[in-house]
Amino acid sequence: MSGSDSQHGSLRRRLLKASALTVAGAGLYGVAPFFGPWKHHHAWAQTAQKKPLVIGLTMDASGQYAASGIDERLGAMMAIKEFNDKGGVLGRHIEAIHMDTETTPATGSRVAERMITRNEAAFLVGAIHSGVANAISQVAQKYGCIYLNSNSSSPTESGKDCHRVKFVWDGNGTNFSLAIVKNAMKVNGKNWLLLTNDYVWGHNTSKATRAVIEANGGKVIDELLVPQNTRDFAAYLLKIQQIKPDVVATAVGGDDIKALRQQVVQLKMNHKPAWINNQQDWPDVYGLGPEAIFGVFGTNWYYRLDLAGVKEFVAAYQKVYPGVAIKVPGNTYYNGYMATRELLRAVERAGSTNNLQVIKQLESLKVSARDRMQHHDAYMNPATHHLATSSASSRR
Repeated sequence: MSGSDSQHGSLRRRLLKASALTVAGAGLYGVAPFFGPWKHHHAWAQTAQKKPLVIGLTMDASGQYAASGIDERLGAMMAIKEFNDKGGVLGRHIEAIHMDTETTPATGSRVAERMITRNEAAFLVGAIHSGVANAISQVAQKYGCIYLNSNSSSPTESGKDCHRVKFVWDGNGTNFSLAIVKNAMKVNGKNWLLLTNDYVWGHNTSKATRAVIEANGGKVIDELLVPQNTRDFAAYLLKIQQIKPDVVATAVGGDDIKALRQQVVQLKMNHKPAWINNQQDWPDVYGLGPEAIFGVFGTNWYYRLDLAGVKEFVAAYQKVYPGVAIKVPGNTYYNGYMATRELLRAVERAGSTNNLQVIKQLESLKVSARDRMQHHDAYMNPATHHLATSSASSRR
């Protein structure tokens, strides 16, 4: 996260907490949007112990991020299955409801509204597209429904668009830029071109990349904006050939990056210029072939990590989902699983589904490196609600 986003997020979080305490102290339920729904939404969760605990899965099954959304949903379902196999949570069976958010913010908003008001979802989990995540979180904030943003990566999600009910699981564009760009400048050169998906994640990720480039003596010689759902990149690639940058830094995702990678290979541009993809989801490249896996890109987890628990995690995936197209768990699956697992663990620690109590548990969350199958421990930043690693050098 950038310094300005961190300060803005911290200030916003303090204001939200102060507002909540003021309303709680006065007993004025309904005055603040966060408090109003407790009377009609979460009361049943405290008294009807026999009723299933409903979790709404707000994941894409169509649109630009369908492949990653499906992968993410399988991860969340695995965590829910593990809890249900042990008797559920707080003695209640967990029921998952999924509705396709279609990689569209308006649909994400409608889905969240319906899940909370009609399906009595106690919690929401999911999102790849940052615009969709922001739309969902606004509805969740309105109703006081805790929302785990498991996979969207715009720095603004835990910055200016943070919400008291939202917890952000994935790394963001700033994190990836800090991890990748500086080394790429030393190896590949200082003249860079940005290729940017024309929406919030793309813009904020490229902004973060530009800042790191310029801070280290590099130059952005051009930026090309790519509309979402672009499948023909010929004009963009021709322009790149004409400009001849040392490095192309892409903030392009989903089915767009699949098409781009294939066309770069067809034009034999996969070795020169150098390519940096700020963040790469595993479902976006799975099955494309080794030639299409060119360049350097960031990801937050990989199924071949030589760490405790990884082999068992992969084996469990393959046992439960033997017929899926992607034969190994990807980073989006991992995030969906971890976010859901830690949400349910927080409910257990709270001994309740009460929002404030669960939020308190999530804000104090710490996960060991071994438990998260990573090299470093992690903690939830209570000011920004963004999961961070204990090692600043590893934070992406």
